Amino acid sequence: MSEVVLHCDNLRRTYDDGGRSVEVLRGVELALSAGEKIAVVGASGSGKSTLLNLLGGLDHPSSGRVVLCGEDLSRQGERALCELRNRRLGFVYQFHHLLPEFDARENVAMPLLIRGIARAEAWQRAEALLQRVGMGPRLEHRPAQLSGGERQRVAIARALVGEPDCVLMDEPTGNLDPRSAETVLALIDELGEENSAFIVVTHDPAIAARMHRTLELVDGVLQ
Repeated sequence: MSEVVLHCDNLRRTYDDGGRSVEVLRGVELALSAGEKIAVVGASGSGKSTLLNLLGGLDHPSSGRVVLCGEDLSRQGERALCELRNRRLGFVYQFHHLLPEFDARENVAMPLLIRGIARAEAWQRAEALLQRVGMGPRLEHRPAQLSGGERQRVAIARALVGEPDCVLMDEPTGNLDPRSAETVLALIDELGEENSAFIVVTHDPAIAARMHRTLELVDGVLQ
């Protein structure tokens, strides 16, 4: 049986909306095994991005818990949580969130440099992954010099460069042309075989079909 790398128990998230309590997530249960790929679908505003933020430790649940590689995120101090995210998680957002003052190679290498890996090795690994996503000729271009699709491919390379146990993706191919999207999906397939696990929020049935399981978020519960 594969090792569970990420799971959540009775996850709830409630927001205050002008004095009115709005429950977005209502007791979500999820277990993700090494190498497994899960698609999460649901209507706009159903809480998919909220769920990703909780699973990644970027937000705190109102109740329940998220456990990543045996570590309860709610029990981590801020420094320990940042280190855990850096070593264990990769993130791909709807918008690339690249650092504008750094070029593509520097952006991708950044998680490795923060981890303390030597610059030469970090650059080599960043270059190799940028080549795999078709960005080899654009290593020294800054985000402002790249198209939207190119920026997203750099962001995907940045999420994957540290070979994380789990990758959280929010519409990762939404800004890509079909050929670039296929390149990224093939890379997800490869890394899944190398035991990285993926949770991919998507509206695209073709992407969901590439995953091992598809879960739908309905009324705050995963089905």
